[in-house]
Amino acid sequence: MLSRTASMLSIAAFATAAPISAQVENSAPPIPAPLSVLSYPGTMTLDVDASDVAHAIFTVHQTIPVAQAGDLVLRYPEWLPGKHAPRGAIGDIGGLTFTAGGRTLAWHRDPANVFAFHVDVPAGVRQVEAHFQFLSPTRESEGRVVMTPMMLNLQWEQVSLYPAGYAVRLIRVRPSVTLPVGWVGYAALDGAVVSGNRMTFALTDYETLVDSPMFAGAHSRRWDLGHDVALNVVADEAQFLDATPEQIAAHSALVEEAVLLFGARHFDRYEFLLALSDQLGGIGLEHHRSSENSRETDYFTEWDGNASERGLLPHELTHSWNGKFRRPAGLWTPDYDAPMDDRLLWVYEGQTSFWDLVLGARSGLQSREMILGEWARSAATYAEQPGRAWRSVEDTTLDPIIAARRPRPFPSATRVEDYYNEGSLVWLEADMMIRQGTAGARSLDDFAHAFFGVRDGDWGTLAYDFAEVVATLNSVMPYDWAAFLDTRLRQPGQTAPLGGIARGGYALTFRDTPNAYDAERMREGHSLDLMFSIGVALDRNAIITSVQFGGPMFDAGVTNGTKIIAIDGMAYSEERMKAAIAAAIGGTTPITLLIEKSGRYRTITPAWTGGLRYPHLERIAAEGALLDRLLDARRPAATPPSPPQ
Repeated sequence: MLSRTASMLSIAAFATAAPISAQVENSAPPIPAPLSVLSYPGTMTLDVDASDVAHAIFTVHQTIPVAQAGDLVLRYPEWLPGKHAPRGAIGDIGGLTFTAGGRTLAWHRDPANVFAFHVDVPAGVRQVEAHFQFLSPTRESEGRVVMTPMMLNLQWEQVSLYPAGYAVRLIRVRPSVTLPVGWVGYAALDGAVVSGNRMTFALTDYETLVDSPMFAGAHSRRWDLGHDVALNVVADEAQFLDATPEQIAAHSALVEEAVLLFGARHFDRYEFLLALSDQLGGIGLEHHRSSENSRETDYFTEWDGNASERGLLPHELTHSWNGKFRRPAGLWTPDYDAPMDDRLLWVYEGQTSFWDLVLGARSGLQSREMILGEWARSAATYAEQPGRAWRSVEDTTLDPIIAARRPRPFPSATRVEDYYNEGSLVWLEADMMIRQGTAGARSLDDFAHAFFGVRDGDWGTLAYDFAEVVATLNSVMPYDWAAFLDTRLRQPGQTAPLGGIARGGYALTFRDTPNAYDAERMREGHSLDLMFSIGVALDRNAIITSVQFGGPMFDAGVTNGTKIIAIDGMAYSEERMKAAIAAAIGGTTPITLLIEKSGRYRTITPAWTGGLRYPHLERIAAEGALLDRLLDARRPAATPPSPPQ
């Protein structure tokens, strides 16, 4: 735990970071009517007491200037950037009251828009005070846990209201937060001043506030990664903060590779917020000058065993360029009430999912074997996915709204948010096509530089549409990119996106042992993945968590929640399960399973004789395959020390 002096020094570092280009005016899309009023009458104050960790309650006091008497409409944020859906936690607020000059004001909720509150403002009132509590979840079944006895994740949209009728970037606000005594807080907000356990920040706008969450905790450390980027870590216990210099160097290399890739920075500083916890709810959420990330407590202490988890920070850092600075026009909205159009998420998330793998390899944060294993798994999933027949990748971009990320009984049939991983494979194919078509002179790196690397120092929002994506690709290499993207992403019934793998000098193959990514994922998750053989995945208790639609276990009448009790008359174990699948090759020894669900026991013999199957990418080209070149580091190799004289 840092001392209060160390805390003040840490916060002061945030406030003194200099803009990287004071001459650049930040980009901003035009504000549409009816939110075109270009001034807001005054400054809101937002005071959040986050010290009640015993009950996980945030207590809010907010002052809101008003322009006139009558009906004041205040909104609770609903459509949240980065979540691609209406996910505002409106159901978790309580004790809401409004006052003016000590007098309680009448209010009612809008029945057609439950995120809106109508407050009756008397004549002569210039300021309304709002009081409420954000009663954050205390267990996973209630929602994502954001406060524990050792740390918290303060998301300002959960603890504030904003006046309707104004673009949120025009609403001025001065925020403050009271933390538990001795805790250190990290956020990409400027001008922090500490008085006791209260932190007050400089005047900002409501859009920037919502885009600048806080992590705070009793155990924390901060590392400078270069390029005005910091890694701020809070942990359940101090022992989990023991990072080695080599581990921090890998994170610094990530930053270096990202800046080299894009050729510009769209932040004056960037704050990685990383929680190492088995109590705080999991998160990976992008912001312009920061990101919210959580990993297991052994992120540093068991470094060699959790490389599959290290793709999160490359993903969220990439979003500062792709998603925050360059954003699909339909995903930029002037407030948090306007619905979002998610259809270009195959750029926003899909290309980010491509770059997070590339940057993970280039920086050394992840091994090439891990990256190839992850691409292999995605390729195999789509090669055997029945839902492709009816649903396009672009239609899955609407899944955050349609399904709210709820579990599905047969996701291989319905498809889920495939714009992430299939998008990554499509962009891999685009990269390989450019490398082949230009004899290695150009690549998707050139697209990234031209599309995301413009206007160095601008950390506003520069919107784009499909036509600009196509035009920029054509500037890198002339081709019918509109037809390519339309076919791969907008049309259902497409074959699996394996073109990039083949052009890159590799082939999708199957072996009876898992690749590096799948092996670690199963070990860390205490699970057994048999999706590419008998068509199920199981947890540590032998309960089936996923069933391949149309696979052998599906055909045997199995659904999620079924438990495997015995294999060939013997109690279930992972080794017996794998041995039974291997013994069934050729069909002479059928797999016999005793299963149970809802108190009903059955014996089944799934029709599978193909043995254990795990996907791999196998190099079929000589050394120097295009896919290998894609993953090569771009930063200069370190100069070896001079020999002693």
